Amino acid sequence: MSDAKKVPSDLVLSASTEHAPLDAPWDAIDIGDWLLNLPDAEYQRCAPPDHKAAGYTTTDDGRPMSINVEMIGTGLVVQHYVAETVEKHHCHLVSLSDVLTPHGWTTVQVVWDLSVRDDGDGTLTYTNRVTSHPTQEFMDFNERDGGTFEEAAAARQAASGDHNRRETPLFAAGIARHALARAGGA
Repeated sequence: MSDAKKVPSDLVLSASTEHAPLDAPWDAIDIGDWLLNLPDAEYQRCAPPDHKAAGYTTTDDGRPMSINVEMIGTGLVVQHYVAETVEKHHCHLVSLSDVLTPHGWTTVQVVWDLSVRDDGDGTLTYTNRVTSHPTQEFMDFNERDGGTFEEAAAARQAASGDHNRRETPLFAAGIARHALARAGGA
């Protein structure tokens, strides 16, 4: 990895965690299967008008990768989510994402964690956690543009938090539809 793509792990641009009820049988839920087979139109329905496109591919060494294109605030973000954990009830993905801002292209690291828990009372809760870190390229880009890290982080936090609040209940509904279809209930 080039120095420009290195991630100062002690710096956080944004962190957002949202929860939503998930109405499907526990045993039928498979977040990994849903995510890695997510139709483009379903992805777009999960955060209109921000979600632009989704697809599936692999890394050169064969690891699953979800490609997502979305608007986060004023940035067009191309996510290259490499799956680190793909399970029925939990997925953890990391992306070195390309971001087109009003001032040009840069990169950030985005960590996406999707999970569902059984609340023990007959209900399930979906959790959508998104954390972004700057790359060194982002830090240099931001400095050249005359901005501070604190300003960039505040803007990213507001935009990412808003986006996550809107997409989480729609992701939960999509996962539930997938589960019900797998269970023969839809």
